[in-house]
Amino acid sequence: MNAGFPVARPRRLRRNAAIRRMVAGTRPHPAELVLPMFVKEGISDPQPVASMPGVAQHTLDSLRKAAGEAAEAGVGGLILFGVPAAKDAVGSAADDPDGILQKALAELSADLGDAIVIMSDTCLDEYTDHGHCGILTPEGEVDNDATLERYASIAVAQARAGSQVIAPSGMMDGQVGAIRAALDSAGFSHLPILAYSVKYASAFYGPFRDAAECAPQFGDRSAYQQDPAGPVGEALREVRLDLDEGADAVMVKPALAYLDILRQVRDAVDVPVAAYQVSGEYAMVEAAAANGWIDRDRVIMESLTAIKRAGADLILTYWATEVARRLP
Repeated sequence: MNAGFPVARPRRLRRNAAIRRMVAGTRPHPAELVLPMFVKEGISDPQPVASMPGVAQHTLDSLRKAAGEAAEAGVGGLILFGVPAAKDAVGSAADDPDGILQKALAELSADLGDAIVIMSDTCLDEYTDHGHCGILTPEGEVDNDATLERYASIAVAQARAGSQVIAPSGMMDGQVGAIRAALDSAGFSHLPILAYSVKYASAFYGPFRDAAECAPQFGDRSAYQQDPAGPVGEALREVRLDLDEGADAVMVKPALAYLDILRQVRDAVDVPVAAYQVSGEYAMVEAAAANGWIDRDRVIMESLTAIKRAGADLILTYWATEVARRLP
């Protein structure tokens, strides 16, 4: 071999951990992580979610404890999902001032102040007896515009309870505009909206429906969530519509199976972009690790690094507190 060949040796910058750390181009940070949390009405102890090892439906007390631990670890935000004791066709508990989510928002706001950003999921599937994200017509279809009225009311209730970011996830046409108008009219023009702008009708959501106790007859959501094989450009169209209606940040959900979409969105907008590492992504890693098939900690970090590298400014992940403690 020629003594001068090869001149270029990329391995020089991979020789040891210190060099790799010094030149790393992708560095997830605790402040970029958002922890999804479930709070359930009418329980006296936290209830483990069987399909999501390590995740629980919280009581108000256990929620406050876990939220405090997340803040101490440096996690940037929490996003809360409520599980009411009673559900009905219109999701009445969702905007009840005394509802479980509003109580949780008020308590966490009092406990934590500005130590962590407290966000609220603004949707109906946790609160309806049919499990859909909106109000149903007599024929069983989701009534888009009737649902917007409910979202507007829910957003204002959450704002009054102490939510610092409203995060509508139902994928109704016009939801951001309806919520923005309602918040502004109620004196909350200062509150930002993180829009679930690109949310696919994904099979990766299964374990979440256990955690949020969505009704088993929720049916097919493909009529309002995006088709994984949908038209080229549909995701960016949804994003632009939400921004035109007043969204302050946008989200892609799920994350790992849609990194290409995440990159498209990141390249197209000048607002923060979030990605949700959803329940199915979490559950698959935990299950494989429990069987000894993968290195759990390395897979967690590799997946978060991939999401960050694809363009996410914020990552919603059930590992947020654990990872924040691990990061330098």
